[in-house]
Amino acid sequence: MTALTKPDDLGLVGKCPACGQLNRLGYQKLGQEFRCGKCHTQLDAPVAPVEIESESVFDALTSRSSLPVLVDFWAPWCGPCKMVAPELVKVAAEGSGRWLVAKANSDELPGVAQRYQIQAIPTLVLFSGGREVSRQSGAMPASAIRQFIEQRK
Repeated sequence: MTALTKPDDLGLVGKCPACGQLNRLGYQKLGQEFRCGKCHTQLDAPVAPVEIESESVFDALTSRSSLPVLVDFWAPWCGPCKMVAPELVKVAAEGSGRWLVAKANSDELPGVAQRYQIQAIPTLVLFSGGREVSRQSGAMPASAIRQFIEQRK
């Protein structure tokens, strides 16, 4: 289990698995080695998608991340979204430290969905260097998602 799992306006926050200390890794430092501020245990990059819960977190993550960020726009009532969710878990684990996978519930973040003109879900949007570089709608297997990221990051 990764220690850094909850995004906020400044970075990823989580508890150290060794001592329980809360740590924050700034978005600008993603991809670098990171150690607990208290016990100096190395903290792993996220191996699962992170849930974006606000527009400010979305903006901070996508604009400041030193790693490419794949955002899955989804909704809980969407059948194809449920099908792609386990595939995104695989992609997040495989790309840990090379890219970050995030999930944005379009029902809870309608302003973000509208700003990015999300018209179908699931839609995967890849951000790199603070800007959108590509998007793809529809459910895909992990291999196709990974290829989508690697060809465009």
